[in-house]
Amino acid sequence: MSYVKKYRPHEYILWQGKNEPILGQIDIELTERCNNKCIHCCINRPEDDVEAQSREMSTDFIKTILTEAAGLGCFSVRFTGGEPLLRDDFEEIYLFARRLGMKVILFTNARLINKKLADLLARIPPGHLVEVSVYGMNDESYDRVAGKRGAFSEFWSGVQLLLEYKIPFLVKGAKLDILKEEQKEFEAWASTIPSMNKAPSYSMNYEFRHRHDDPAKNVYIATLRATPEETVASISRESIFQREMVRFCSQFMGLPGDKLFNCGAGYGTCIDAYGNAQLCLPMRSPECVVNLHDMTIKEVLEEKFTVMRELRAKNAEYLRRCARCFLKGLCGQCPAKSWLEYGTLDTPVEYLCEVAHAKARFIGIVRENEKAWEIDDWQERVTAFVNVHRLDESIV
Repeated sequence: MSYVKKYRPHEYILWQGKNEPILGQIDIELTERCNNKCIHCCINRPEDDVEAQSREMSTDFIKTILTEAAGLGCFSVRFTGGEPLLRDDFEEIYLFARRLGMKVILFTNARLINKKLADLLARIPPGHLVEVSVYGMNDESYDRVAGKRGAFSEFWSGVQLLLEYKIPFLVKGAKLDILKEEQKEFEAWASTIPSMNKAPSYSMNYEFRHRHDDPAKNVYIATLRATPEETVASISRESIFQREMVRFCSQFMGLPGDKLFNCGAGYGTCIDAYGNAQLCLPMRSPECVVNLHDMTIKEVLEEKFTVMRELRAKNAEYLRRCARCFLKGLCGQCPAKSWLEYGTLDTPVEYLCEVAHAKARFIGIVRENEKAWEIDDWQERVTAFVNVHRLDESIV
């Protein structure tokens, strides 16, 4: 029996009278297709990929998912991709979500924003800032990163419409050698955007292809990643860096043991372009994906994700290192990243380990040539770091 046919709205009003909804936010990849072909992208398919388009969720199916999510208390939906604006039914889906009372987070490259869409977003605001990815400040650099001639002019037209129609948005950048000389120009321009209340964030530790569909591109993506030292140099520029480090060290440091999921994955859900529920966006491993044509979101959350979240590591190297490493608060190691890099859930990702140790050395809780999983007095080191920097903040 299909999920659409067995859905009954009254079954999902389960959070009323409780302190928290069952589902706070949902992420939906409307398509993997994109009008850019970015050199660092982990998911994009060609915009004219007929095969991919034929497998994408129908408008009605997306509406069914949104309706159930709203019934579970979902207040917010993030539409991402690929480029979500490539879907001919985007406006219909957007309006449906807003009429359900959901706020919408829209991830876009802005190339397809036209006057009609800008007018819609102005008249019926999404409720969240539109998030625009920026890949250069001129035709040459942007088109090179995006892999499409004329991409910059369309992007620039889109952001000018957002400004003209007074639609609040933020911009995000990519740390790439191609764009290094433009960073100051980009940040100066970003500071002129009325709705930008902080410096733009950057992607720099790029993920491999989510579908394991292009080994050659993975090799290239690895060359684009910021080195551990570059990562530290970049994030330490941010004014909130010290405060964030104190927070992470005080709340998230500890030995994770053999339990693989030590994060928020699986308490909510992400839906891919084809109707599969995932614990998080990059988690595409078949053993951690459930087809929503066969189950409801509620069933997935209660019957599937609760079991998946209890998965344990078996890889001996993971148990020797990651399970005994206290840098969890600084490390991006997780089952999804292991899956992207190696096709398993419990293989240590060397690159992420190096980045985490570089951060730890920078803040002084790990010394040169030390490995965190070999340190016995880690609790004392973390406590000393937190106490010193909290004292600094109180003096300021």
